[in-house]
Amino acid sequence: MAIHAAGKTGKVPFKAELPNFTNHFLIAMPSLGESVFGKTVTYVCEHNDQGALGIVVNRPLDIKLETLFSQVDIKLEIEVMKAAPVFFGGPVQTDRGFVLHRPLGGWSSTLKVTEEIGLTTSKDILQAVGTGAGPDDILMTLGYAGWSAGQLESEVAQNAWLTVAADPCIMFEMPIERRLEAAMGLIGANFANLMDVAGHA
Repeated sequence: MAIHAAGKTGKVPFKAELPNFTNHFLIAMPSLGESVFGKTVTYVCEHNDQGALGIVVNRPLDIKLETLFSQVDIKLEIEVMKAAPVFFGGPVQTDRGFVLHRPLGGWSSTLKVTEEIGLTTSKDILQAVGTGAGPDDILMTLGYAGWSAGQLESEVAQNAWLTVAADPCIMFEMPIERRLEAAMGLIGANFANLMDVAGHA
């Protein structure tokens, strides 16, 4: 806790240091099992005093990238990407597409997460992906996860989530079915003993 020097009024304000979970994974605890976040790993793209925004990285939808591209009138010419899944990114704005990608690039509407990772909502990135000129790594979602000011901190304090610094290889390179296990491995735990894990890493 930071203690600030007294001002002219002579009062000493106390200000708690707030956690910043940007570029962290949120691992759903069993208490969220019946919710849309059951057994999910969410990558936090932005977290500040206004709230938080994240993308679920381990829940594929029954929609392929080729289908989504055709719906927005963009031709996907890269054969190997046509069967790639589109993900459930979260319950907010599920009719809108989001592209989590590496490297960052210079697209029209990108939220910079790190020096290497961005979240883009503009159509220019899809056009580039369609011709093979897009980022090396992409994860396409419909929707995102959102928290109002203070909500995520409260949920973490109540042990709804475990948090750990993110490893981009897990969300971009690892098979989908192994992402939860791998994220758990970052804190030395597994889902079977998750009930015994408290707090966050």
